Amino acid sequence: MKIIDAFGMQCPKPLVLAKKEIDAGCRELSVQVDNETAVKNLTRLGGKTGLAVSVDEIEGGWLVSFAEGDGSAAPAPAPEAALVAAGASCAAGGGCGYAVFVGKDHVGAGDGELGYNLMKMALYTLSESDDVPASLLFMNAGVKLVAGGEQQVVDSVRALAEKGTEVLVCGTCLDFYGCKDQLAVGEVSNMYDILGRMQEAAKVITL
Repeated sequence: MKIIDAFGMQCPKPLVLAKKEIDAGCRELSVQVDNETAVKNLTRLGGKTGLAVSVDEIEGGWLVSFAEGDGSAAPAPAPEAALVAAGASCAAGGGCGYAVFVGKDHVGAGDGELGYNLMKMALYTLSESDDVPASLLFMNAGVKLVAGGEQQVVDSVRALAEKGTEVLVCGTCLDFYGCKDQLAVGEVSNMYDILGRMQEAAKVITL
């Protein structure tokens, strides 16, 4: 069994290293990590690749092991699935639906309070639309909107999720701002998956 020492590595590096081995045909693999975000992301990877995943506590962290068998984690819903649920369609060869990237807690530059209110209005408007995004992606200060932010924002994002939008929230960013425990809606994710959703989308809107 191949063992990857990913101690001290923040996501998505442990995920990228594991996926590289799995894509190369490795079916027995263990990854040593020292943060819970990496554990969650690696567990999801097992579900996506159809491999069984086990997690054991070891000194200084966790050992995440992959092996042949039924994946122990359910695959994360692909953007295509979200689009079908929302009644949208994919353009042949041109990506699937659209993604919305939220990299800050306000819209535009200028007055901070105005920008924050504009962001609330933008998310609410999206939630009321019949054409919802396939993915809603939060990074940097944008994560504060869904972790400790106003209930109106959380309600808008939750409404989008109920309509089929996949909501991914940067785990590294949540750790940086110390608000992971306050995450009210969305799935803790990583740079690898967030960039992947952008690449899969027909277009990306940045708020």
